[in-house]
Amino acid sequence: MSTLHIFLLGLPGGSEWIIIALAVLILFGGRKIPEFMRGLGKGMREFKDAKDNIKSELEAGMKEKDAN
Repeated sequence: MSTLHIFLLGLPGGSEWIIIALAVLILFGGRKIPEFMRGLGKGMREFKDAKDNIKSELEAGMKEKDAN
């Protein structure tokens, strides 16, 4: 079995996502979910910004190395 097959076997299916969503709704309640999603979105945005910053620094370093 390839690594991709092993990875895909670990992902939840359709009915499992429904159970997960219900568990989140029960644990956090309807009022906390938008706050949780905002935090998740902010974290994803910060991760993307950090990734882009590292990429630009690496590209600048490569250009600097080529110039020398």
